[in-house]
Amino acid sequence: MPRYFFNVHIGGDALADPEGQDLRDADQAWEVARAMAQNLMSTEFEQPVNWAASHIEVKDDLDETILEFPFMEAVSFTQQSH
Repeated sequence: MPRYFFNVHIGGDALADPEGQDLRDADQAWEVARAMAQNLMSTEFEQPVNWAASHIEVKDDLDETILEFPFMEAVSFTQQSH
């Protein structure tokens, strides 16, 4: 199973994922990124967060970028599913 790393970019800050997760494919990595985005957006932070300028970068174990998931895509997906 390939390992995927989910690096969170919020504004100019980046939070690297040093451990990653073993997932079956890039489609499952997209699902995990969407769930992470929804979870983070529902978290209260001390400072306001500009989610429109934030994304999750998903890399594989070869350090190649597989996808970039914009946080705002999680918002539109949530609204469509209700």
